[in-house]
Amino acid sequence: MSKSDSHKDVEVVTFGCRLNISESEVMRDHARDAGMDDAIIFNTCAVTKEAERQARQAIRKARRENPDKQIIVTGCSAQVNPDMYEKMPEIDQIIGNDLKLKRETWGIRHNDRVLVNDIMEVRETAGHLVEGFEGHTRAFVQVQNGCDHRCTFCIIPYGRGNSRSVPIGVISEQIGKLVTEGYQEIVFTGVDVTSYGPDLPGKPTLGQMIRRVLALNPDLKRVRMSSLDPVEIDNDLWDLIANEPRLMPHLHLSLQSGDDLILKRMKRRHLRQDAIEMCKRARDLRPDLAFGADIIAGFPTETDKMFNNTMAIVEECDLTYLHVFPYSEREGTPAAKIPSQVPVPIRKERAATLRALGDKQMQKLLNNNMNKELKIVVEKKGRGRAENFCPVKVYGEYPQGSLLTVRTISIEDDHLIADVIS
Repeated sequence: MSKSDSHKDVEVVTFGCRLNISESEVMRDHARDAGMDDAIIFNTCAVTKEAERQARQAIRKARRENPDKQIIVTGCSAQVNPDMYEKMPEIDQIIGNDLKLKRETWGIRHNDRVLVNDIMEVRETAGHLVEGFEGHTRAFVQVQNGCDHRCTFCIIPYGRGNSRSVPIGVISEQIGKLVTEGYQEIVFTGVDVTSYGPDLPGKPTLGQMIRRVLALNPDLKRVRMSSLDPVEIDNDLWDLIANEPRLMPHLHLSLQSGDDLILKRMKRRHLRQDAIEMCKRARDLRPDLAFGADIIAGFPTETDKMFNNTMAIVEECDLTYLHVFPYSEREGTPAAKIPSQVPVPIRKERAATLRALGDKQMQKLLNNNMNKELKIVVEKKGRGRAENFCPVKVYGEYPQGSLLTVRTISIEDDHLIADVIS
């Protein structure tokens, strides 16, 4: 959960993914422009039941501490479970995922307490130009929304709707504005970014979009992407991985499992070998590349052997930045109906085991980056991220957002210590 204090007394509380961070800034700007004050906006997540529990807890706490403020709830959880929030007396307004991004939604008191449309009827994703990202040194730019795939564990398509892309010109315009404001690094976000383009004229691919945006914005220093599907990397994106220095050597995979039978039961688009071959091809093109991955522990029917296959692929692909989730049943998904549910304590135990392996992999990456020259973007308190997303700490006062060249000299806990060269 993160907070973004906007104009006057409007506060945006964000749960979940990078896309939500981007959309929270859109809402902040709309609220500011509408002259709203004395309100708290909760942008919720529906990935797990725990995420929803945390949101409800935060809403109740906010009401106790702010009895006179208007409390507005939106986001994926509000979209898929509006009835749950309608039962909470702490909430003044519930707004669906498409309406939250429309300027006309904000600044007026609506007669209906619940404003949630059928997200599957939404056909376009507009580009939302934001003034900046409060509290962040990198900007998250939405290039795509929704998902046409139906993984058996996932509720998100019902919160986000079908896949739709933002036109290249609109993306480039927003990035140009953010670069002018001083942002050194942009992250392209979406629900399923590798599905970018088929709904646009000319059907551009993700790689073609990135190539065009980089050409139109020569002053943009660094680009990153949110999660990629291992089997949907187009030829232009492969070429960028090999030859474009502004594309950072850090890719995050929507892996979910390392076992073929579990991947099939998840209805994923890739198998174990696909992920292995993708990582090998990428590292052959760019040896300094680091990988992260989303992984679900304890999916229904997962045996110890199947889980061990996932543990093994982490080491075989040399994955570092692991986002691990114990499987969470989502009502309305096929996986929730599978009879052989893994007991919750085993899910949590497997998730903890994977996280421990992730910590070990992180230490390995830090060791491999000792005594090296890196470039970092400074975050708060002298911390920053290298090209491969390694966390780096420097001593001294440097403005947030500065791009520094450093040499690493030691390791402290989960980050590198470095001297500034320039």
